[in-house]
Amino acid sequence: MLLICAAKAQKPTTNFGKIVYIKYTHSAFINEREVAVWLPENYDSNQKYSVLYMHDAKSLFDTAVSWNHQSWEVDETMQQLMAENKIKNTIVVGIYNAEWKRRSEFFPKKIFDELPHVITDSLKRLKDNNNRLVFNGEMQSDNYLKFIVQELKPYVDSEFSTFTDAEHTLIAGSSMGGLISIYALCEYPLIFGGAACLSTHWNGTGTYVINEVPEAILLYLSHKLPLFHTHKIYFDFGSVGLDSLYKPYQIKMDSIMMIKKYDSKHWITREFIGDGHDENSWKKRLHIPLTYLLNP
Repeated sequence: MLLICAAKAQKPTTNFGKIVYIKYTHSAFINEREVAVWLPENYDSNQKYSVLYMHDAKSLFDTAVSWNHQSWEVDETMQQLMAENKIKNTIVVGIYNAEWKRRSEFFPKKIFDELPHVITDSLKRLKDNNNRLVFNGEMQSDNYLKFIVQELKPYVDSEFSTFTDAEHTLIAGSSMGGLISIYALCEYPLIFGGAACLSTHWNGTGTYVINEVPEAILLYLSHKLPLFHTHKIYFDFGSVGLDSLYKPYQIKMDSIMMIKKYDSKHWITREFIGDGHDENSWKKRLHIPLTYLLNP
């Protein structure tokens, strides 16, 4: 595996802290990939830091480089919360997505493989409004998670001053990024101690809903969720655009959480009326999952 501290992607600028760029050119699991590691101001290698892994790095820090000129402004929110002692000292590892293969990397493979063949065949043929395949190639989510767990995390823990245990290792994302985050928690409960799943894309496909897909996702989670007293999970959803589709599935997911005996110390779900499916909405409420998962 070759690591180069440089990246092709246009680099975001930050108002707080700094970003160290990593480029994986020979991953055993995924195609060439760039990673942005955000370090808070006054990062001190003599201290230990929690680590928050986040997907879709291009949209995390800078509106000038994001696809829709919106961003989460993660650096500003993180720095402010740390300055106010509302969260633990934390670094953020932002992973750039695979662009045209993003859905194939973020849709949980084990769930996809359990769907009836007639459904998976139709999903493989499914096209979006631009006449592009929704899923490009085979599902790569298991390999994507192997990249994070077996290659990226060991490197981050060796190069930066981090706590390496699950309690201090979190994962977060929105939409399909929310889906892969809860999947990561279930597949690697000894690695990740918490997940923030904003606007989780329960239907997994687009604005259209193939009922078997969200039901398969919920069935998997009902079997694979880790013990309620060992992990923390955050869900939320808005009411506008794609988010308007999520409430019925989130209600079912919440029922599963209650059956699994999750309480408010280990799980919360929030609804945000008027929020849409976009970075501006997620930026506005990012402080909520951060203070929940990273409470000192």
